Amino acid sequence: MNKETTLDARRQAIVTIAAFTTIGDVERLRPALNHGLDAGLTVNEVKEILVQMYAYAGFPRSLGGIWTFMGVMDERKATGIEDKEGRDASPIPADFDRDAYGARVRADLSGLKEVPSEDAPYQQFAPIIDTFLKEHLFADIFVRDVLTRQERELATIACLAVLGKAEGPLNFHMGAAMNTGLSEDGMRGFIKVLDTRVGKQQADSARSVLEAVLAARR
Repeated sequence: MNKETTLDARRQAIVTIAAFTTIGDVERLRPALNHGLDAGLTVNEVKEILVQMYAYAGFPRSLGGIWTFMGVMDERKATGIEDKEGRDASPIPADFDRDAYGARVRADLSGLKEVPSEDAPYQQFAPIIDTFLKEHLFADIFVRDVLTRQERELATIACLAVLGKAEGPLNFHMGAAMNTGLSEDGMRGFIKVLDTRVGKQQADSARSVLEAVLAARR
């Protein structure tokens, strides 16, 4: 797997868009959306980031981001800027097995070659959450190929880093981001974006989680 060693302007924009959407900071989200489009994100890619945020930050934040993006698009069109719409998600096969696909995606993100044969304690305690995770999050959302898995994980860790009190999920998804090919340097680049563009407190907290992830992987 090719390692992504740096965060280019496009990926940096994914981080800030996801972060400011999560905390509902409209004033900082507007320039982040503009920077993302200027850096090469398509309109559909930005929409996909904003939509995915509902799975982690909730519908109110996701919808707030979408409304903000609508305003940004209106402003850009009014000044004569024509942004690239980008591709839509590929059609989903009629025989798509959401349970199997979601289980496979989760295993891949976990760095596992095989789908676990035994359920984890939380899956046994609340089986329906496992169904939602597999069939909706890791199937319905991840099968949409507007964004790559790495881009989705980058948006996810940005969200979780600013959400607060989410160290467990952040630990998992930082590992997942690296399992999609993001290198240690790329992860440190992610922390740098948080530090310089989002907030020092969030960056320091995320850095602590990252160090634990890196220590475990070594």
